[in-house]
Order: sequence, then structure tokens, then C-alpha cells
Amino acid sequence: MSYDLVVIGTGPGGYVCAIRAAQLGLKTAVVEKRATHGGTCLNVGCIPSKALLHASEAFEEANKHFADLGIDVGTPKLDLTKMQAFKQGGVDGNTKGVEFLLKKNKVDAYHGRGRIAGAGRVEVISDDGGNQMLETKNIVIATGSDVTRLPGVEIDEKTVVSSTGALELSAVPKKLVVIGAGVIGLELGSVWRRLGAEVTVIEYLDRVLPGMDGEVGKQFQRILAKQGMVFKLSTKVTGVAKTETGATVTVEPAKGGEAETLEADVVLVAIGRVPYTEGLGLETVGVATDDKGRIETDGHYATNVTGIYAIGDVIAGPMLAHKAEDEGVAVAETLAGQSGHVNYGVIPNVVYTFPEVASVGKTEEELKKDGITYNVGKFPFTANGRAKANGTTDGFVKILADAESDRVLGVHIVGADAGNLIAEVAVAMEFAASAEDIARTCHAHPTLTEAIKEAALAVDKRAIHV
Repeated sequence: MSYDLVVIGTGPGGYVCAIRAAQLGLKTAVVEKRATHGGTCLNVGCIPSKALLHASEAFEEANKHFADLGIDVGTPKLDLTKMQAFKQGGVDGNTKGVEFLLKKNKVDAYHGRGRIAGAGRVEVISDDGGNQMLETKNIVIATGSDVTRLPGVEIDEKTVVSSTGALELSAVPKKLVVIGAGVIGLELGSVWRRLGAEVTVIEYLDRVLPGMDGEVGKQFQRILAKQGMVFKLSTKVTGVAKTETGATVTVEPAKGGEAETLEADVVLVAIGRVPYTEGLGLETVGVATDDKGRIETDGHYATNVTGIYAIGDVIAGPMLAHKAEDEGVAVAETLAGQSGHVNYGVIPNVVYTFPEVASVGKTEEELKKDGITYNVGKFPFTANGRAKANGTTDGFVKILADAESDRVLGVHIVGADAGNLIAEVAVAMEFAASAEDIARTCHAHPTLTEAIKEAALAVDKRAIHV
């Protein structure tokens, strides 16, 4: 078979790239190693984790907060099997939806491992050992990422689990030790804490959510600690040993000191992700990678080999599904002769705990490092009418604006529904809005979005409700 484009991988970047290319008239095929489309995100990442976060949040609400609302439901009982079935329903609905969209757009789908056999040739190797060769003018690598392994620690997905295994536990662990205080560790730690686990989070650095705004990290950690999570920061893991009943985790201060042993029923290793390029044949065709294993590309996602492109988690930048999607659209439009573009300064990042954490643009630490003078406007949800009415007053909105032009440079939110609230300021930043532009925009009352308006007013020290 001969194509204009073959995309290897059907995660958010790959399937979106293929659909956009087909819309633009390119004869397109995709290659997917899984039986279902959607990659890590839809199968064992974003979608199933959000389903469990939603379900576990509802369970905790019924357990701890319904009575405050005048709702008496007695003591809720957890049916974990049914909750896992609910999660799987969301996964199935999404993966089947992608399959439908590929067919609707006349994208040919091949299941098997894709290997670049040479210029314009992709070999599809099926599980039974059979293979098929596809001829193509262009190849886009969209194979995503894999979990980062902790040296010396074997992940069996039962006692010592990655994010994949943590989504499939058949019983609530009494004690869960999470290694890594990033997004994945805190989200999945939140799920199992709500369902009854004692959760201890170990982090090598001196803060949670590395890379996000420092003030956000500090306040968010306090909120999670108030909910019951225990944190051991500036701490390194020196060993994980499986026992008859679970595992022991040996830790010590990051700068050295006395060792300590923690008992756990389950240990979650959540120290990050690495590009997944295994078996692609990059060395054979000479595609260049950097010292982190990421595929090197130019400003238009082209590798050093003519006709081979790469997007998503296998290249530099945040490992986020929506970043991969935008890159998929951009490279498809470029291949079709248009001008594809991604604004990396306006890519939102969200932590789907409760409360949520969302950010877009620069942090205070980045602005200080770059020597950019800025003004800060902050507004707490304790002063927002809707948040007070709902009883969801944890958190705040912080807007960072250029001291001279007032252009919004970064926005950081800790609070209920922060993941949706951040969209407003992302749009504003795409249009190069100033803090005053947001402040002068009428916001409906009573809504949580009024906290964004008040933070924008606070940049000019004229907030009304605080």
C-alpha cells in the first residue's frame, strides 16, 4: 500500500495528526501496537485516571460532606469492582470513538509494531510474527512515552506498580507509598487516599509539583496534607524489597543521613516518563536523538532524515496530550502546504486532584530567572461568593503581568474546577491580553470565574472583594 503519510502511534498526537491530514486530502494510514487506539492517554493514562478521580471524589463527598449539605445517605459502601467497571466504560467509549473517527475520515488502520525500514517504508509487525510493508511519502513518529524506571526496583504491577498498575488494583491498599510528588503521583495518591488508603509521598526534591509555580506548590501541599496525605520531601529511596504481605521502602535524607524503613501494601513508582522509541529502527535510518532519548526536530517537527517527522512525548517539551494534539495538527498542515504552528508559551497544565491545580505561561521563578519585571495580582477563593456558597474555598488565583506593558505572562490557579477556569486566561494570552483587558471583561455572578477578574484587578491593586 502507498500513502502520503503514515503515522506510527495513535495516541492523542497520532490520531489527531492522521485525521487532520486526511481532512486536508492526504492519503493517510496509522500503525498502532495496541488492539485499541488512543495510546497511553486513553487506555492507561488520562482517561482512566480521571474516571477514578471523579468516582473517588464522589465517594468522599458522600462519606464526608453530604451531611453538611443536609443530605443523609448513611455510610456509603465501596464496590471497587463496579468502580473499576465504570472506569473501563469511559476507556471503551473513548477508544471506540477514536476508531470511529479514523474510519469516518478514511484513515487506514494497521495493528502491530511499526518499524521504519528505510526512506518512505514502514514495516508493520503483528503479534503473530507476520509483517506488512507500507510505502509512504512521509512518516510521523507519535509513539508517546513510557514510565521511568527506578534503578534497582522491579515493577511487577501488583505490589510495586507504575501508573498502569495503580489504575487496576483489585483492593484498596491499607498503606500506599508513592515515590514521586509530580502530577501522576499526587493524582493517583489522591484516588486511593479517598478510598481509604494511608498515603505517604516520597519526593527527592524539597517541594511537590516540580516545575510549577513555587507558591502554588507550597499551598497545594498544605491542602493535601490537611486531607491526610503524608509527605517526606528532600528524601531519596535507596531500596524497595517485596515481602510476603507487601513491600518495604528504605529511604534517607537526600543530602545523606539516617535511613528509615516504611512498610507498604503497594508501592507506586511515579518519577516521570521517558520517550518511547523502542523498536522503531531509528538507528537504522539515522534519526538523531538527544541525551534524554528524545527525537531531535526542527521548528516544523522534521527530523534530520528527509520525510521523517516526530511529535508529542518523543520530542522536547511538556509531556501533555493536548500539546501532542496541537503538534499533530501543525505537522499535518505543514505537510499539506499550510503553515502549522504551536504557541508553546500558552500550553495549560492541570493536576486533576481536588482542588485542582492549573497553570499556563511563566512561573514567578522563571520570570525572576529571565530578569523580567512583573506585577502580581492574587485573589483567594475564600473571598469568592460562589466558592463560599459551595464550600470550596481552598486555593487562589494568581496573575503575573509585565510591569511595563501589563501583558499577562502567566496564570496559576489552585481551586475547584481550576482545569476549566484556566481556559479563559489561555484564550486571553493567545490574544496578548493585558491584565486590564481581563479586569474590564464582565464576568457572570456568582461564578468561580469572578476570582480571575478579581486577580486581574489586583494586578493594579484595585480588587473589590478582598
